[in-house]
Amino acid sequence: MKPEKNVKIKYSFLKILTTSDLSQRRLPLMSIESEKSGPVVWLTACAHGDEVSGMVIIQEIFKHIRRTLLKGAVYAFPLMNPIGFETSSRYITLSKEDLNRSFPGDKNGSLSERIADQIFGTIIKTKPTIVLDLHNDWIKSIPYVFIDHNDEIANTETYKKVREFSEKTGLLPVLDTDELEETLSYNLIKKGVPALTLELGEPYIINESSVEIGTKCILNILSNLGMVEPLNEFFVHPVASIAKEKTPVYSYQVSSSSGVIRFLAKPGDVVKKGQVVAKIYNAFGKLQETVSALKDEVVLGHADYSVSFPGTLIMSFGEFN
Repeated sequence: MKPEKNVKIKYSFLKILTTSDLSQRRLPLMSIESEKSGPVVWLTACAHGDEVSGMVIIQEIFKHIRRTLLKGAVYAFPLMNPIGFETSSRYITLSKEDLNRSFPGDKNGSLSERIADQIFGTIIKTKPTIVLDLHNDWIKSIPYVFIDHNDEIANTETYKKVREFSEKTGLLPVLDTDELEETLSYNLIKKGVPALTLELGEPYIINESSVEIGTKCILNILSNLGMVEPLNEFFVHPVASIAKEKTPVYSYQVSSSSGVIRFLAKPGDVVKKGQVVAKIYNAFGKLQETVSALKDEVVLGHADYSVSFPGTLIMSFGEFN
């Protein structure tokens, strides 16, 4: 099958805000549509303004598929939080709100809810086959794919498709049981739209390794849907193989003391229950706390800083229950 000669490529904007000086704030919107009907894939990125790699991954995907798209359409919001991006902030700086805790949105609500409402409505009306929401985790973290999971959605046909798509990304699938009900992916699944959250390495700067991995993950999906030619080699991240028996469940540990953290397990390590993964010392080098794995689990990432206070989130894991 050859790529369609006539694909429609469009770059436009979605107005989100008129500021006090009457200037406009807008969200970039990208689309490539083939003349041949087929699946509809949405890519979204930078809901958190400091998580920037997804924007470049989308740019790379569009460079690729403008020459190779066989059927269907790909749409993208590459920069959902331009206000946070410009200030390197996770939040919408003007309102201090988390966009990815504001879905499905409210056209009469707060600034974050109004932006979420426009994004959500724009995506839903295209009846997507799959939505991939691109994020970044800690600086020292492995790439993995988050699967929303709770009793409300676990037995639906949409959820079954989500699980199937997660295996096609080539990343380690991790069940998110925090039950966050205001995220983009969770609300799409509730509406019957398969959606996944891809956590792709470090925030703040463009890590080219993360860009390469994210691009390959998305090409895996597009190839599986027949939207591009079959890949010469299906991308699989090395850590993904550890989930063949059972999908790990997301968990994390916090410290109970102040001091300096020395991490003794690195992201991607598979650790056993009781294995020491970090130690916390005071300024004189006296041991304050030993942190051990609570179960057999894989280390997903650890904190960006070695400073510890009681309640500091220090490491995240995928538990093998």
